[in-house]
Amino acid sequence: MSKPISPFTKAQLLPQEETLEVYKKKGELFIGIPKETHFQEKRVCLTPDAVSALVSNGHRVMIESGAGEGANFKDKTYSDAGAEVTKDTAKVFSNPIILKVEPPSLDEIDLINPHTLLISALQLKTQKKKYFETLAAKRITALAFEFIKDEDGFYPAVRSLSEIAGTASILIASELLSNINGGNGLMFGNITGVPPTEVVIIGAGTVGEFAARSAIGLGANVKMFDNSITKLRNVQFNLGQTIYTSTIQPKNLIKALKRCDVAIGAVRGSNRAPVIVTEDMVSCMKSGSVIIDVSIDMGGCFETSEVTNHDKPTFEYNGVTHYCVPNIPARYSRSASVTISNIFTPYLLQIGEDGGIEDAIRYDRGLKNGLYFYHGILTNKSVADWFGLSYSDVNLLIF
Repeated sequence: MSKPISPFTKAQLLPQEETLEVYKKKGELFIGIPKETHFQEKRVCLTPDAVSALVSNGHRVMIESGAGEGANFKDKTYSDAGAEVTKDTAKVFSNPIILKVEPPSLDEIDLINPHTLLISALQLKTQKKKYFETLAAKRITALAFEFIKDEDGFYPAVRSLSEIAGTASILIASELLSNINGGNGLMFGNITGVPPTEVVIIGAGTVGEFAARSAIGLGANVKMFDNSITKLRNVQFNLGQTIYTSTIQPKNLIKALKRCDVAIGAVRGSNRAPVIVTEDMVSCMKSGSVIIDVSIDMGGCFETSEVTNHDKPTFEYNGVTHYCVPNIPARYSRSASVTISNIFTPYLLQIGEDGGIEDAIRYDRGLKNGLYFYHGILTNKSVADWFGLSYSDVNLLIF
């Protein structure tokens, strides 16, 4: 009798273990949004529309009274969206998740419960070692939104706020050139028969690109300087037109600065922005011209720059008006708040769908990149190197 012929091997015919799908358990988030107390900070993390989206997905949002006033969002609008509005600051900080624009002060950290999830900016260059020691003592899990990466490997928060800063730099320059603000009376644009405004932009990053986009839209002549040919090429490609570009050579830069009406500084550095324009170069500029130093939060790329604030944003040096406010997006608090909210909301919804921050970090590498504290353990090498602290690789803590 012949053996039966089968297309399967003996091993394949043996009983196999059944593979079952592992379902994610959706979690309910309790989010607290305190009022920002940092000097001249008017932004808020979530708009009423974002609150409505979170509440409709089964989450709870508690917001401190007046938190949205700086961005012209009323308490009643938040209440109508489903948020709980309270004047008790300590009650807001007692929530399991704290959402802030600026990093919390040491006094605010004292109000936070142990094992809380903190999502805010980190602003590493402005922090002190005590800040991280206090977070560690409370075993807090902390995410810095400027470190979070999207699926393309970019930093969405940094890019979005840089877009605002770049666009705003041209709008601010336009205001400063007008007679009302003591300018030389130039209109920012290209009027028939009138020579167009000359703009020099130093730095071909996101800030420089959006400054150029806005200036060109108003009809100005733009000259852009950067030592990266790739960045200059990308800007021209993104703008869809050819503009004057040059590497940062003193002869070309001085020539451009002598003729320009507006100079925008948009150069970044690893620890400090490099000083590109010296005091002598500024002295060569036309009387009544305007400098907007967007790099001032990293020291500034103009030698004559000094930090100013929104109450007194400008000063004059040798007839040249300087605008050196570090936090330009806060000037347009509503637009900046909507931008930040658009970044936060999808991540919060995803954290809820994944059942908590631990599972969300496992599934999302970009979100994991934003983590700098995990239950009181420092996980960011940059922070550790900057302050001389010990750290652990997050991949060894979360599997």
